[in-house]
Amino acid sequence: MRLAALITATSLAAPAAAGDFLLQFPLDCTLGEDCHIQQFVDHDPSPEASDFTCGTLSYDGHKGTDFALPYLSDMQAGAQVRAAADGVVLGTRDSMADTYATEENAAAIEGKECGNGVILRHADGWETQYCHMKRGSVQVQKGMKVTAGDVLGEVGLSGKTQFPHLHLSVRKDGAVVDPFAPDQLGTCGAAPADTLWAELPPYQPGGVLGAGFSTAIPDYGAVRAGSADEAPLAPDAPAFVFWAYAFGGQAGDTLELTVTGPGGELVSHSEALPKNQAQFFRAAGRRLRGGAWPAGTYSGTARLLRDGQEIDRFLSSMEIPQEDSAASQ
Repeated sequence: MRLAALITATSLAAPAAAGDFLLQFPLDCTLGEDCHIQQFVDHDPSPEASDFTCGTLSYDGHKGTDFALPYLSDMQAGAQVRAAADGVVLGTRDSMADTYATEENAAAIEGKECGNGVILRHADGWETQYCHMKRGSVQVQKGMKVTAGDVLGEVGLSGKTQFPHLHLSVRKDGAVVDPFAPDQLGTCGAAPADTLWAELPPYQPGGVLGAGFSTAIPDYGAVRAGSADEAPLAPDAPAFVFWAYAFGGQAGDTLELTVTGPGGELVSHSEALPKNQAQFFRAAGRRLRGGAWPAGTYSGTARLLRDGQEIDRFLSSMEIPQEDSAASQ
């Protein structure tokens, strides 16, 4: 269960004046529950990077907003991408495979880093581009008129990407615009007077994407795929491991893992991040020392702390059943 600490850092910001170009949320998900914003437009003109709040949720030269799904399994289940505004389809691509970008496939991706996607042309020189969509999911064709909210396709893993997400780029007369701070590209920090959002999405400076239980420290690939959780564990499981998956980590942040069960506290672990990490996971646990794990409810809590303050937490619980005495003989 996600207890997201969503922070509306731009609480003083308001949508642009009536009649201006406005954007609807482009994804069928709820921020802080089943999706998050992984990266924003880069506002730092130097080789460094910062988002519009002067935070670290961006990278050098990033030209859009990345709406990410926690796991590959979420992508496979299907998450619809919707037009953010009325417009006309300027172009599409729908044939690239959904796969992580690697050195081996870099040549095939070169020039098509957006992957599968859609470009919409809007009035007064505005354009929106939707990247990394799932192969075979694009539902529109060049020249079609669309209305804000119309389904364009689904979130995928195509192009140059390391996680399933929708990259939304906004341009005015060909120039990149940050919809969260349309008049402040190149600067950051102060709450913008206007945004391009009809309803401003809240800003979250990092968070816990998920957590679960397993009988060993899981492979990171299994965590990202959404297949690492083995709950409920058996009474004779050789080990009891609690893991958590997070995003937006900064050097010095602490990911704290605790588990309480019928016998009291079973796991207590905290670890500071040595460097900024866009996505990461940590795990802690104990080995079974004879006998069986006590039957009952086990509750795990993962907390992401920054400067001693809680940024986000995720709660996960499971029941270990009573050991079958006949099977144990």
